[in-house]
Parts: sequence; structure tokens; C-alpha cells
Amino acid sequence: MTAPFIMLVDDEVSFVETIAKRLAARNFEIITAFSAEEGLEKLKTNQNLDVIVLDIKMPGMDGLEMLKKIKAGFFRTEIIMLTGYATIESGIDGMKLGAYDFLTKPCDIEELVGKLEEATKKKRAHDKKIEDAERKKLLQKYEP
Repeated sequence: MTAPFIMLVDDEVSFVETIAKRLAARNFEIITAFSAEEGLEKLKTNQNLDVIVLDIKMPGMDGLEMLKKIKAGFFRTEIIMLTGYATIESGIDGMKLGAYDFLTKPCDIEELVGKLEEATKKKRAHDKKIEDAERKKLLQKYEP
């Protein structure tokens, strides 16, 4: 499996930089955004992302609103929401809106790595099913 391609979206710069370094050391390909708006811009040019790790509480557009925009745009990228202990219900709301899972902050790096690997496998399996279905549909056009 090629390296999982991950975007971290959180307004806490030091948190993002620390997690990005720790994930890069584990052979993840990482891009970062420090707001939901920046994350949506980067998604436009990085549509092959496997997983977005998305903080719920951010100034401006929050993580749940960004999640809705991602899902409305039919992006197949999986989403893992990050939430504080006081807002676990927001993480559950995120899952109802289509997030893969949620973790509470501060999150254990090994737990995050495990969730990222699981979400990447799910996303890539889904992509393969779609590609196989498209290939089959194309081949049927040329069958006698």
C-alpha cells in the first residue's frame, strides 16, 4: 500500500505541526490547513486525499460545517473528527453527517495512526469498487 495521504485541519498550529511530524515519521504523506476555509481550498487541488483529520471547534467555519461541504461535494475522502472531551456529542454529530470516526483531543498518536490506516483502507477499497464498476460499464459498451 502506498503511503496514506492525509490532511490535518486544525487552528492550533503547534498541535498540527507536532502531529504532522509524528505522522510523517511513520511514512504518512501530510498536508496541513489551519482553518476550514484553507482546508477546502487545499482539497480542490488534492482530491486524491485518503483521510482528513478535522477539528470540530475552529474560528470561522467549524469542522461540522466543513464536513457538510465535503460530503455535499461528493468527495470520497474519509473524515476523522477531533473533539474536546466536553464536546463528544459533536463528534457523534459528525459521524451522523458521514465522518468515519472521531477522537478526543489530545489524542493518542498510536490510536490516531490505527484510525488513519483503517480509514485509508476503507477509502481505497471504495475507490477500487467504483473503478471496477466504471471499467465493467465501459467494457459492456463494446460487447456484441
